[in-house]
Amino acid sequence: MPLIVAVSGSPSNTSRTLLLAREVVARLGRGGFDVAVINVRDLPAEELLAGRADAPAVQRAVALLEQAAGVVVATPVYKAAYSGTLKVFLDLLPQFALAGKAVLPLATGGTVAHVLAIDYALRPVLASLGARHVLNGLFLLDKQIERLADDGIRLEEQAEARLTTLLDELAVAARFAAPQASAVAEPRPDARPL
Repeated sequence: MPLIVAVSGSPSNTSRTLLLAREVVARLGRGGFDVAVINVRDLPAEELLAGRADAPAVQRAVALLEQAAGVVVATPVYKAAYSGTLKVFLDLLPQFALAGKAVLPLATGGTVAHVLAIDYALRPVLASLGARHVLNGLFLLDKQIERLADDGIRLEEQAEARLTTLLDELAVAARFAAPQASAVAEPRPDARPL
């Protein structure tokens, strides 16, 4: 089965965002997909902040993304944008790191004032990284995500229904996505800059 990788861009290791990413890959795994989670917080901060794309931990994360047919990008929203933790990781990816991939953006936040962060902040970045298809994202209020004692979550009914629909869409799109052998396309010799 195709690989789906979730990238959690939360700076907190106990955040609802990370729990949501883990729940998503667990569900997709039960659906027969190979799954993995990249918790950006676990990558060496000094290497991320210094822009060291050649750092071994960063290279392993990039290699995992290259193999994926589908990617889930999960982030908390701070000040109407995705997290800085996610930003430094996305900045280290090759220009077309998401080429040929289906991408599902997920965001969590404390207020509905941030509901458009996916469309205005995150979606353009995912598209610029070459995503074949960026699905409609899902913004969840923190209060819609109940933490369970076993580090699981329970979603409010409407959020649960929407997430289930999006995961079904991602599953279909990932089955048709073809991971790219190379993240950078060679320019045509006759191509002229615009």
